[in-house]
Amino acid sequence: MQPSSLADLVRPLLRVRQVREFTGEPVDTAALGAIADAARWSGSSRNAQPWRFVIVRAGATLRAIHEAGLPQTRALGTAPAAIAIVLPKEPGSGISHGYDEGRAAERMLIAASLLGLGAGIAWIRSEARPAVGQLLGLPEDRFVRTVVAVGRPSETGRRPKSAPGEARLPREDVVFEERWPG
Repeated sequence: MQPSSLADLVRPLLRVRQVREFTGEPVDTAALGAIADAARWSGSSRNAQPWRFVIVRAGATLRAIHEAGLPQTRALGTAPAAIAIVLPKEPGSGISHGYDEGRAAERMLIAASLLGLGAGIAWIRSEARPAVGQLLGLPEDRFVRTVVAVGRPSETGRRPKSAPGEARLPREDVVFEERWPG
């Protein structure tokens, strides 16, 4: 394949971005299921699949999570749906579960983008986790650190946050061949 063809093949991944403001239009149940399935099929350390996913569509619950975790949960203020990544509280597994959680969250952002939707990660700080756990009816041995807001991006949500050419560091400052430059 020609280099331009390879770049074209991965271009959809380069278009995935955080969306933090949505229209009020509901998200189709099948689309939410497809996004959750994309996350469910993410790889995990030792194939442990530690995550469980709670799809939330109830506006009152979304707004309560939004209020509990501000400012990191601002995307939930307008999101018509979200998917919470629920993890077990297992001592000594924080790094591997966190890595697995990140993989699942990124897959959800990609899946939403491929479906013509937007998605954004809302981070639940440790002090807000008990309230969020209660809102989602979680058992004591589970918690949520990441909630992925899903919906149709608003006009503001679609706008680039950086000027063209400024969103990423130049490739030559980030990607090196064989060894660290020096």
